[in-house]
Amino acid sequence: MLQSPQPSQRAPLSEAVRFLETYPDVQAIDIVLSDLHGVGRGKIIRRHELESLFASGRGMPASLFAQDVAGDDVAGAIAVMQDGGGDSRCWPVPQTLSYQTATGRGLVLLQMDSADAAPHPLDPRHALLAQIDRAQAMGLTPMGALELEFYLVDQTRDADGRPRPARAPMTGRRLTGTNCMSVDELDEMAPFFDAVYEGAAALELPLESLISEYAPGQFELTLRYRALARAADDIVRAKRLLRTTARRFGMEACFMAKPFSHSSGSGMHLHLSLTDEQGANVFADPSQGELSAVMLQAIGGIRSSMAASMLVLAPVLNSWRRFAGTVYSPASNTWGVEDRNVALRIPAGSATSRHFEHRVAGVDANPYLVAAIVLGAALDGIAAGLEAGPAGAGGAKGYAPMPSGWLDAIGQFEACTQMQALLGAPLHQMFAAVKRGEHDALAVTVTDLEWQLYGTTL
Repeated sequence: MLQSPQPSQRAPLSEAVRFLETYPDVQAIDIVLSDLHGVGRGKIIRRHELESLFASGRGMPASLFAQDVAGDDVAGAIAVMQDGGGDSRCWPVPQTLSYQTATGRGLVLLQMDSADAAPHPLDPRHALLAQIDRAQAMGLTPMGALELEFYLVDQTRDADGRPRPARAPMTGRRLTGTNCMSVDELDEMAPFFDAVYEGAAALELPLESLISEYAPGQFELTLRYRALARAADDIVRAKRLLRTTARRFGMEACFMAKPFSHSSGSGMHLHLSLTDEQGANVFADPSQGELSAVMLQAIGGIRSSMAASMLVLAPVLNSWRRFAGTVYSPASNTWGVEDRNVALRIPAGSATSRHFEHRVAGVDANPYLVAAIVLGAALDGIAAGLEAGPAGAGGAKGYAPMPSGWLDAIGQFEACTQMQALLGAPLHQMFAAVKRGEHDALAVTVTDLEWQLYGTTL
């Protein structure tokens, strides 16, 4: 359940003053609020406006949370808004004001408050913070990291007008072949990724390992394990870094879950653990070959809501194409130790650093919502003392059937009281309304493929 709203944490004015002193030549700053989809909405303000933003906030309409991915209002979602269309106040997220090397501008993330200065119930970041507050009330601190898989595609299309993998900046060669974990391919891409890491250093963004993934032009970046809210912020900032840098190399960073029909999909795996008030990992193995009871209870809680949570983990039509090929993309209610075919994997490693990897979310999911529902369900499992159930691919018996597709996922999410409790009724209702509106709009859209198959055939 959500805790009672508390005044939201706001970045101090000293952060703005220090930034302006450190970067005297910066003339503009991107101010970015993440909507329900994780899409950045906001403005580019001028240098002289920054201190005012930190001191007084900035007005933006809460109807931004009633828009679809394209930024169009969803009628069913607008209908549930009760603020008359006026502005709500947005405030800088602490420790996110930083410099973008690719653009020469600053960047700061925003979060929205209601008129009474309490966290706005429709802001996804506040939904995560509410679950973190709940964990802390239980004497627990959530720690985590999210992996980021993505494609780099050419800004120009092929002869048939279709997207294609990018060319390597060093050699000019178009990326072809799977080349999973190819170090030479990473070297060919070095000018781009050197710029990414340079940008990450300026953003104080803890990017770590870089991997050539399981398809032409697909890569993975890992980020440092740390406090869960910061880990979610890291994904938002990393996506912006990749997009802005790619554009300056003649490429686009693609965060679709399944951009190419016959190539690997892109996930956003969440690694999560909990520490106690002394800083000890409560998921740590109590003895050789034995898993923590608290960890197993957390897994039990996540499994209890796995089916209903799928709309958050796979939020758009394209998300479900990622599950068509099930290798390493498990849309299942399963868990296991060192098994990449299950939804909840417990990696091998140090017993004291034990954690689980939630492998279902696509890179198109909102990181704040993913972290909120996974953490919240884990806390539910711990509070109720739930059992993890049988491990392995055959261990899903006894749980609600997984959704058969996007529309089924919308229905299961809408009907789930646990999702409503974890996200709060307003956000739960708004997210369902926006997704149902997106589904209905796509359901009446005639595609090019339909013309190709049926236009002059039937």
